[in-house]
Amino acid sequence: MKNIRKAVAAALIGVIAMSSVGCNMITKTESGIKKSPVAKFNNVTITKGDLDERMSSVLAQFKSQYGDNFLSNSTYKDQYVQQEQSMLDNMIIEKILLQKANDLKVAPKDDAEKKTLTDNKMAELKKTYTEDQVKQSGFTGGYTDPKLLSYAADIAIMDKVYAEIIKGVTVDDKAINDYYTANPLQFTEKPDQIHVAHILVATEAEAKSVKDRLDKGEAFAAVAKAVSTDTATKDNGGDLGTVPYLNSGLDTDFMTAATALKEGAISGPVKTQFGYHIIKCIKKETYPVKKLDAVKDEIKKQLLAQAQSKKYSDTIAQWQTDAKVKKYENNL
Repeated sequence: MKNIRKAVAAALIGVIAMSSVGCNMITKTESGIKKSPVAKFNNVTITKGDLDERMSSVLAQFKSQYGDNFLSNSTYKDQYVQQEQSMLDNMIIEKILLQKANDLKVAPKDDAEKKTLTDNKMAELKKTYTEDQVKQSGFTGGYTDPKLLSYAADIAIMDKVYAEIIKGVTVDDKAINDYYTANPLQFTEKPDQIHVAHILVATEAEAKSVKDRLDKGEAFAAVAKAVSTDTATKDNGGDLGTVPYLNSGLDTDFMTAATALKEGAISGPVKTQFGYHIIKCIKKETYPVKKLDAVKDEIKKQLLAQAQSKKYSDTIAQWQTDAKVKKYENNL
């Protein structure tokens, strides 16, 4: 569902992809260019015109931001091409999902059912986007734009296919217990924190020399000022401040070593991508882990979402392989 909604949001608020004009187009008429295929599969053809229509609002945004001749700038052109390719991928997936709706027997049985699906989806969209946002995304008629109504119907059908794909995906108690046991820091009553300082040097030999100086009684802050290569913290005695155990923004190996220290303790050399650290734990704030019963539903919801996402991704990947998608990138 998230994958579908991301594609939908991209289409509606104009953060989708964008295209480049191939040099071979010089010899083609505009009509011929629009009829050129950019992808074929399962008796479906997506043309350059189809792709351009979905890209119109993004093209306008690029021109507004970078000028009408933005394609002459290689950086902007590369960004545009990457996003256009991403949009094409989205369109291919949409077409495959819509075809599978028939195979899975979840397509609307008649116009009345299709209208109900469309009305329900439009109601959802109106809760998420203003009409101005809709118009800025290329649906110039706002919520009454026929293109939007048609696309809303497609989204509703794709939602039904998604539901069919993930039907039967479950998470058992063992998976929940295993996750809880393996990730206790995610379930503390408050986030565990550590106030930490470090001295960064280039080699292990230098780090050992730093540790020797500290073991002989030199002040941590003084040594940091003298030798640390971390220019952002050395003048502050290597102080990194107080950071959470999880999502600290610091190197994982660094945090593993830091959180293993007792208050006041100083580590031996710790290697990371930045060099070798000597770490000091100044203070810790740790809290009890919540009981499993208190977080079981939360874990189940998280694991279920992950399992559903994997099932969806794996299924889409297989369907694309089965469809034998052929892209015509020279026509982009």
